[in-house]
Amino acid sequence: MNMLTLDEVEDLSRRMLVRAGASVLQADATARSIRAAEAEGIRTVGLSYLPTYCDHVGCGKVVGDAVPTVERPRSATVVVDAHHGFSHPAFEAGAASLIDAAHECGVAIMAIRHSYSAGVLGWFVEHLATNGLVALMFANSSALMAPAGGSEPFFGTNPIAWAAPRSTGAPVVADLSSSAVAWVKVNAAAQAGEAIPLGWALDAEGRPTTDAKAALAGSMAPAAGHKGSALALLVDIMSGGVAGSNFSFEASGFGGNEGGPPDVGQVILAIDPSATMGPAFTERIEVELQALVAQPGVRLPGDRRLGSRADAERDGVEVPDDLFALLNAYATDGPPA
Repeated sequence: MNMLTLDEVEDLSRRMLVRAGASVLQADATARSIRAAEAEGIRTVGLSYLPTYCDHVGCGKVVGDAVPTVERPRSATVVVDAHHGFSHPAFEAGAASLIDAAHECGVAIMAIRHSYSAGVLGWFVEHLATNGLVALMFANSSALMAPAGGSEPFFGTNPIAWAAPRSTGAPVVADLSSSAVAWVKVNAAAQAGEAIPLGWALDAEGRPTTDAKAALAGSMAPAAGHKGSALALLVDIMSGGVAGSNFSFEASGFGGNEGGPPDVGQVILAIDPSATMGPAFTERIEVELQALVAQPGVRLPGDRRLGSRADAERDGVEVPDDLFALLNAYATDGPPA
């Protein structure tokens, strides 16, 4: 087992992405997102997923030298074209304009088009909440989940995230998929030869399964049946429709190297609560949050993530030997030919 500091995680991530063919602009923001995922214990989209990012730069599913362009067609609207690069540098390119627009207008929208997987949506919305905004984000992905009543993949796991500032400390952040569970968890179970809980996924015939490999050949199950399916449709409407990108069923897969750029989208709504509540907003929601955690056994969304972040900042993160060897091979030689 190898211990890496968060600085080392970020540096290794950056070197891997650059060696794969990403520009410094593309690599820097994406490496910061990998660092955050590792720190927060969301490791299925941290270092273990980074070789896929590198593979996709190498094969052209991600345009490694893309330069995001930012437009502000209306006072409360920011449009960022990722030009098939990573979503993280696209967000950073437009974030200042979104924050300015929200403070100016009370509410603003950012649409990121022609983009790639967003990974952990909490990374995006927390940045906005630290600037005093309530943020809501939608991000679609390639088809992995059957709609309620169906048996074939149509929607992505299509996550939604939100964040709100607090009077002290880190913002409260929630990040959840429209599927019963994120696809990367099923994939990790398949790689480890482990079973999955019933209700996570369906096999190729549309039957509930506990076999992770059968699930990968089938589809993810929507969270709470028709409710998760409806949320996935909303995410597709926002990300594919409002952002002017592919719908999930049109996007190339995130898992393999075939099909060219997935061309998905992200939409972020940012609200300045001082426009309606003045400076009393954070004090007001603190009443709600403290009443919530007063119940024994209850924690706020993101509390576990913040605990992991504190541990990782102090102690670093553990990286298994086989993964560490793979990461260093990518950093030295790039993606396999």
